[in-house]
Amino acid sequence: MGSESYHEPIELISERTKNLHRGIVSLIEELEAIDWYTQRAEACSDAELRAVLVHNRDEEIEHAMMTLEWLRRSSPELDRNARTYLFTEGPIAEAEERAKSGPAGGSLGIGGLRKV
Repeated sequence: MGSESYHEPIELISERTKNLHRGIVSLIEELEAIDWYTQRAEACSDAELRAVLVHNRDEEIEHAMMTLEWLRRSSPELDRNARTYLFTEGPIAEAEERAKSGPAGGSLGIGGLRKV
């Protein structure tokens, strides 16, 4: 990876940050590939080629999700935000407030731990 994609002198950047950068750049590349394959498949007039392009796009989605998971596991800040915004219901812009207010109804959710 060329140092031209770094915004600070490479000798001042830790190995952890370099690896995060590698992951972020890889995720960007995978997302670009998903976009390209989606556009190509939609524009394609040949059904068999379209099926191949959709298959290729789906492979890129898999790669993107694997990279995103690596990034989540490697960055506490990304992990915290992923837990706030991903796989939630309701308006996305309100997810942070819902997370701050806790579980619905003000319950801590521990009542289910009692033996019945």
